Amino acid sequence: MKGGGGGGGGKRRWRVLVVGVLVLIILSTLVPLAFLLGLHNGFHSPGFVTVQPSSPFDSFNRINATKHHPQRDLSVRVDEVLHRFNPVLPKKSDINLDSRDMNRTSTTDSKKRGLPVSPAVVAIPSPAKKTKTKASYKGVQGKTVNASHKGVQGAIVNADETQRTCQLKYGSYCLWREENKEPLRDAKVKHMKDLLFVARAYYPSIAKMPSQSKLTRDMKQNIQEFERILSEGSADADLPPQVDKKFQKMEAVISKAKSFPVDCNNVDKKLRQILDLTDDEASFHMKQSVFLYQLAVQTMPKSLHCLSMRLTVEYFKSAPVEIEDSEKFSDPSLLHFVIISDNILASSVVINSTALHARESKNFVFHVLTDEQNYFAMKQWFIRNPCKQAAIQVLNIEKLELDNSDTKKLYLPAEFRVSFTSGDNNLASQGNRTYYLSIFSQTHYLLPEIFHKLKKVVVLDHDVVVQRDLSPLWELDMEGKVNGALKSCSVRLGQLKSLKREGFDTNACLWMSGLNVIDLARWRELGVSESYLKFYKQQMSGGGESREAIALQATLLTFQDKVYALDDKWAVSGLGYDYYINTQTIKNAATLHYNGNMKPWLELGIPQYKSYWRKNLNREDRFLSDCNVNP
Repeated sequence: MKGGGGGGGGKRRWRVLVVGVLVLIILSTLVPLAFLLGLHNGFHSPGFVTVQPSSPFDSFNRINATKHHPQRDLSVRVDEVLHRFNPVLPKKSDINLDSRDMNRTSTTDSKKRGLPVSPAVVAIPSPAKKTKTKASYKGVQGKTVNASHKGVQGAIVNADETQRTCQLKYGSYCLWREENKEPLRDAKVKHMKDLLFVARAYYPSIAKMPSQSKLTRDMKQNIQEFERILSEGSADADLPPQVDKKFQKMEAVISKAKSFPVDCNNVDKKLRQILDLTDDEASFHMKQSVFLYQLAVQTMPKSLHCLSMRLTVEYFKSAPVEIEDSEKFSDPSLLHFVIISDNILASSVVINSTALHARESKNFVFHVLTDEQNYFAMKQWFIRNPCKQAAIQVLNIEKLELDNSDTKKLYLPAEFRVSFTSGDNNLASQGNRTYYLSIFSQTHYLLPEIFHKLKKVVVLDHDVVVQRDLSPLWELDMEGKVNGALKSCSVRLGQLKSLKREGFDTNACLWMSGLNVIDLARWRELGVSESYLKFYKQQMSGGGESREAIALQATLLTFQDKVYALDDKWAVSGLGYDYYINTQTIKNAATLHYNGNMKPWLELGIPQYKSYWRKNLNREDRFLSDCNVNP
């Protein structure tokens, strides 16, 4: 009895297992069939989706919301969605060389609002020259798609808006990318993939039509042919020679398929897939490119690091050299220049170019403020490479005896990207959208204490090249002002949204560092350094902003009504981001300022401006060849 009962229980358990397996087999068969037959009712791909006000997803949502409309009306709506995928490619045509506004004082007050971005947020400006764009549309077999003037104008505005959005977000990276574009090696491959996606979207609807069996076979044959070609190659060079005929066949088949009512669910799914994949891929590559660009901008090149190390070792291996011109370093009757830098080559170019164009270089004294890491290398470089009769003093700011020990750290001039937004869609009025402003760092406010015996100095940024004699700067009557600087009325104080302090002149033009004549006696008399620290601490107590943004506001407020505007002939700026500066303007300027991310000693520097910097570099030093330094 027990054995019989145990056998019956075992049979029941086996029956349950067999039934369960059969159910799983049936489900595994029916579920894929349901997806193939379109019974999923518009399930969408799980790709990355960027929500935008004018996204094509709005059209997809409208399609899903009109399921009760006639099928013909749905096909028309799908065609409208497909039309949105036509690329609008901006193309450079005319460049207005007279629209340069950054390097001369403007008399009209701009109504645009500026958005200052701290140096931690990467990148910079659109070209200072206006670039007109054109839109082109390609149709089936080379036929031109007719569009109204209003539609074409809208496409141009959208393309220009996309470029300006890129500049506002990523700054100079967008300019560098546009100027260094390489032809695509897989343009035809990408076009094949797009056609394949569209064909797959229409194929299920055509296959359900018994009267269109020939079109169904043609579509299937073209789809299989495209899949085979794409599986064998990933670049245009891998495609067979007769691929153009295959393009024509596929485009003709798709054109014919579009004339029939379609299953909107299937088209919806396919188009969502291609949109999601493309958007995700484009976003990934954009962020990756921006990161690599910023890495190249902010990282010291390996060759320059090698140069610094070799010079440091050489300094300690060689015998100490006595400085013969030490008495000149504190002589107020001489012409003193101050350079704040941690870059050996950049400092060398500034000093060489300044002394080379001097009437009497023996009256020139250069003071290079650097950090402890580069101090010995900088010192050894100028021992090996003296500059005419000029005296050169290298100072380690970390070893100076200063009252405020908290500031004994090297701070280079800070650069800020100021981007403009405007609702004006008139292409003719759209000029430069982004500027780079160089402003004093905290190290500049130590100059009166470091050079306490001097009355006047000229401060040069290390990304400056001098082309004229600067001796006349000491003869300027600065009318009681502290800082002689180049002013740019392209950007005004009132345009900086982050400047939240009341009581300043909103119409005042911003000034730039790069070339600055500093009256140290007047500075000490007005207590400029104390005023800066006061403003800085007040705004730090408020919180909510970065140190760079607070330092910018404190500097602008400190020097309000204390800046003497230098003539525009003394400097031209923007050589580190603006591709369209007039050549004659560059030749006529006394100094060239490479403000921006694309410095001349970097590989990604603007090629047409590098020669002005390179010709002032002493390339005969053997350490340059040993470290493969070739800026």
